[in-house]
Amino acid sequence: MMESVVVTGIGLVSTLGHSLPAIADALRMGRSGIIRDDERIALGFRSALTGRIKDFDPAEVLSRVERRSMSEPALYGAVAAIRAIQDASLDRDRLRNAQSGVVIGNDSAADASRVTADATRSDGTTRLLGSAAVIHGMNSSPSMTLSVLFGTQGVCWTMSSACASGANAIGIGGMLIESGQQDIVIVGAVQEINWAGMAGFDALGAFSTWAGDATLASRPFSVDRDGLVPSGGGAVLVLESARHAKSRGARIRAMLRAYAFNSDGNHITSPDGNGAFRCMSSALTQSGLSPGQIDYVNAHATSTVAGDALEAAAIASVFGEFQPAVSSTKGVTGHECWMSGASEVAYSLLMAEHGFIAANKNLLEADPACVGLDLVRETRSVTPQRFLSNSFGFGGTNACLIFEAMNE
Repeated sequence: MMESVVVTGIGLVSTLGHSLPAIADALRMGRSGIIRDDERIALGFRSALTGRIKDFDPAEVLSRVERRSMSEPALYGAVAAIRAIQDASLDRDRLRNAQSGVVIGNDSAADASRVTADATRSDGTTRLLGSAAVIHGMNSSPSMTLSVLFGTQGVCWTMSSACASGANAIGIGGMLIESGQQDIVIVGAVQEINWAGMAGFDALGAFSTWAGDATLASRPFSVDRDGLVPSGGGAVLVLESARHAKSRGARIRAMLRAYAFNSDGNHITSPDGNGAFRCMSSALTQSGLSPGQIDYVNAHATSTVAGDALEAAAIASVFGEFQPAVSSTKGVTGHECWMSGASEVAYSLLMAEHGFIAANKNLLEADPACVGLDLVRETRSVTPQRFLSNSFGFGGTNACLIFEAMNE
């Protein structure tokens, strides 16, 4: 018999705040975590816009020895995971076995690689780099870090699938539990916030060049959107089998109803929309739910001209006459890239817990491509009991997750 998969803990290191209540309040009120970083202009960037995590101090929960081997994204992941485990009221002793594991999404270690290269050129030798340089430069560093930190002896995988990395990490972790191979999987994703990781995107012209108030730059679905705003941090969920969670008397936040994945097979940087349509349709079929039973779609919509329009058309086609509420939390967070598929599930779970649906920040006039969609323009006091979270990444890699909030 297949195991049911549930969420028992949430942990976030976010541009919106550190505690779950603070983040929920920022989502409800539409408070942005986006700033202007003029260092990027000095470096030749066309866009100085970025998300920024305020007052992040990993020393509050990690020792100096623990921090020494951790890269920037690994630190985000470790702090988020500690918070998620605390939220789940999970004793760490329960993680030190072969039935507990880690699956984390991450697709870059750009700044660590830059630091290593700069130091090697400057010193004229590799002998001064230190042993941590190897670990910092690996995409799998966050996953390894968590496995060692918590003593898990089961799966230890890294999902690298562009902006679908976080969603795929959740989905794969869920599949391992569903099949009975794991009882607990720490899942989620991380995204470094630095100029080195974003230079290539800036060169592509993918970023917004909005010159006004930075908090108005990310405008998903808006007719005047002009590109995404990069952001990041860490988002971690504790997934358990329902059987295991109930055996320890855990609070169950939600049940994973579906995980669908596919690829466009079309273009590296330009989505075609058909993959998104097929992925959402597959998730609905897998969940056993009808279109009218989905209360909310947390859209991938990154504020790019082509991407938002294609996703809007796909949502309209999938749901037909039963259009759910649709919003993109990227209006306040910016695009958290590899982390977004995990963080947006966490944000949606917080909405369900607190009984609201976040608005599309900065949406004054919707793109005509959004005709027929129920775009949320003001925060709604409605509980999104069942929601779909979309993640569509470079390379045409797509992932969709459906959750049902429980709050038991």
